[in-house]
Amino acid sequence: MTDQQAQRMGWPRLRVSDWAETRDTLHMWTQIVGKIRLAHAPLVNHWWEVTFYVTPRGLTTSTIPYLDKALDIEFDFTDHLLRIRTSDGDIRQLALVAQPVARFYTEVMDTLHELGIQTKIWASPNEVPTAIPFPQDYQHASYDPGAAHLFWQQLLQANRVMAQFRSEFAGKVSPVHLFWGAMDLACTRFSGRKAPPHPGGVPNFPHWAAIEAYSHEVSSCGFWPGGEEGMFYAYAYPEPAGFADRPVSPSEAFYDRDLQEFVLPYEVVAGAANPDEVLTEFLETTYAAAAELGGWDRAALEVDPHRLDEQRLAGTRP
Repeated sequence: MTDQQAQRMGWPRLRVSDWAETRDTLHMWTQIVGKIRLAHAPLVNHWWEVTFYVTPRGLTTSTIPYLDKALDIEFDFTDHLLRIRTSDGDIRQLALVAQPVARFYTEVMDTLHELGIQTKIWASPNEVPTAIPFPQDYQHASYDPGAAHLFWQQLLQANRVMAQFRSEFAGKVSPVHLFWGAMDLACTRFSGRKAPPHPGGVPNFPHWAAIEAYSHEVSSCGFWPGGEEGMFYAYAYPEPAGFADRPVSPSEAFYDRDLQEFVLPYEVVAGAANPDEVLTEFLETTYAAAAELGGWDRAALEVDPHRLDEQRLAGTRP
């Protein structure tokens, strides 16, 4: 498959080195907005209340409660706007343009104040080796709208395939959502059993927060904008014996012993004759490795996503 064919099929090519500065700036912007959701949303297991969701235009917080009202915030990567809406009917739009994190932070917090939304966040990033407080961050100041749009299109495709994969699980499973800590799109399945306390060690991330995130056994998969053009990943916590040496598919997937994850380069998926099939194969075989080696009750946890196709096609939809 040529790059042009991959683009037409919706799997855009974007070298990380070509947008690293924009990626790192956007990462800090998402942390600011994500922390606003964190400040007001009630705690949900594994920090699910803090995430973003892929939309037809970008990324959204979804509804955030505020007193007896609500708001949402969306990164629109088509018109390149940060859109803030409230249940009072107010809308504010801030242009997504090249600017320092410090300025973005000030504009967002000032806009919330104008809307009557009193918000206080921990104004420093998480899960990065060097945490520059947002009001002092003039280092990250890039925004390439074309690259941001392509990244969103990558997320759109990954979200679509991962959502189909999610539908095959009847047990506890997360939404397909983006965690702004590492800026990765993730979906996590659970065995139903508690996990040993997480050892911690994530940079600028409290140990108690890691324990909450990994309180139960998981098999997790996702997409992260690192490597050459991004990478898909899969891991288990706790990792069962033999997991790292388990054969998975496709053949280009491998276990990264530094990351302690299976990884599949994005370019392998985008360049395949059938990208959806290749990514699904990776998701299914890495999950099978975690579930089988970890002794999950697969018969009870899995479900046929096509179980109602006959009734739906017969026009008997509920």
